[in-house]
Amino acid sequence: ILEVGLGVALGPGYEVGESSSTAAARPAGGLRADYGFVSTMDREIMHDPEREVMSLGTTVLSQMTEIKELHAADRRRQIVISEMLRADHRRSTEIIELRTALQGQVTALQGQVTALQGHVIALQTQVTALQGQQGL
Repeated sequence: ILEVGLGVALGPGYEVGESSSTAAARPAGGLRADYGFVSTMDREIMHDPEREVMSLGTTVLSQMTEIKELHAADRRRQIVISEMLRADHRRSTEIIELRTALQGQVTALQGQVTALQGHVIALQTQVTALQGQQGL
């Protein structure tokens, strides 16, 4: 049995394939035979100035709201940081005052130690003298 392929074209834009049926005929540009309708609609949708303006308006409003929220959060953080800095400054001042007081106490104690060392030397001298008198 001999099969002969029919070369039937359905119209312009279709190509003839080697097949025994016309079902194999397909659009020359691929499977999307829209005659430019879909691409025209895509262009109109993509380049609709009114739609673009509405979209930009929505985006701008959204971003403005976000900026306001970020600004408010930033302001709250600045207030907290300022309060923390004031507290740190108070603590730092208190530490400096305590350190100065402690340094004064250390100096006073050093003076007392020096005086006590002088008394110890004087007492040792007296003990040595007394021992010498008693013949020890």
